[in-house]
Formats: sequence, C-alpha cells, structure tokens
Amino acid sequence: MKPSKTSKAWMKEHVNDFFVKQAQKDGYRSRAAYKLLEIDERDHILKPGMLVIDLGAAPGSWSQVARQKLKSTGKVIALDILKMAPLSGVEFIQGDFREEGSIIEIQKYFNNQRPDLVISDMAPNMSGIVISDQANSMYLAELALAFSIEHLNYGGNFLVKTFQGRDFDQFLRAMRLSFKQVVIRKPKASRDRSNELYLLGIERNN
Repeated sequence: MKPSKTSKAWMKEHVNDFFVKQAQKDGYRSRAAYKLLEIDERDHILKPGMLVIDLGAAPGSWSQVARQKLKSTGKVIALDILKMAPLSGVEFIQGDFREEGSIIEIQKYFNNQRPDLVISDMAPNMSGIVISDQANSMYLAELALAFSIEHLNYGGNFLVKTFQGRDFDQFLRAMRLSFKQVVIRKPKASRDRSNELYLLGIERNN
C-alpha cells in the first residue's frame, strides 16, 4: 500500500527529530526517555533503592531511565500489553493493565514492599476520532491512578500521561484529593503539536 502524505510527513519529522537522534546516540529505545529525564531533573522522583512500577513500558525507555537512576539498588517492574525486549535489572510482565490478572502478576513482585513510584506513559491505539481517543486515554489514566492510590507507599509519587480535553479537569481534581501536591509538566521532548501533558502527584496522602 502506498504511504499517505500524513505518514510520509510523520516519517520525515521522526527522522529529523533531535530527540530521536539523541536517543539513538545515547542508547535509549525511544525519544520518550528524555521526557522522564527532564521531569526527574526538575522534580527528583527517581532515587536509589526505590520500587518503581512502569505502566505501558514498551519499548522500554522509561524503564531504562528508571534502572539507571536507581543504580544497582531498588527494583523496576514494567508492564505492557506489547512485547518488550529484555532489559537488565527490569522485571517485565506482558499483560493488559485493564485486566485484574495483570495487577495480580505485578503484586507478585512486591515482596511485602509497597511501590515508591508509579510511572505511566500508557496511551491507547489512536483511532483519529478525538472524543473516543480522549475517553480511552483518560480511562487508562484513571486505572493507573486507582492502582497508585491502592498500592503506593505512603508519601509515594505518581507520574501519568494525560491529554488536554474532555474530563482532564475532573481527573486533575481526583489526583489532588489523593496527593499532597499535583504539578503539570510539558517536557521539551513532548511535541508542541501534541496535547499530551504529564501530571505528577507528589506524596500520596491517604
């Protein structure tokens, strides 16, 4: 099938993208690594010894960053519905986060320890139908929030990808009920034309 003008434009942008080139140079699996690196540089959410849960982990760049920041201590548990090539020091579970069985699998790695940080870069397969895509994106964010509220260590943090639009304000209010502080981040590696925003819940308070 002949590539569309849209796909050609995306490929050209991707090939010429600074963060794509930098990721290849630095050995990261995707440009998304620089979103987490920038947020961590500002908010210091990754520390040695932590138990970190990475939701929507594939292809693995956030897990790479987390593992580096934790140094030789702590644990990173990654989950995705897609396959992910192995990463040293990262426990990977292939499963659908929307299903209870995947949550049970994650819990098996806790070893009587509660997570200190949950990071979620999950996004649904985009259909191009804005209302539907927004609803599916917020549903995943809500699931990640519910998981964090139930499992995070007291004082733990939660970083989640969201999209500006319908239900965003409602979700922001829900996060503020469960964390001491919630801040909005738009890393430089997040494309200007994208309406994605990252919400960071600091110190779970209930």
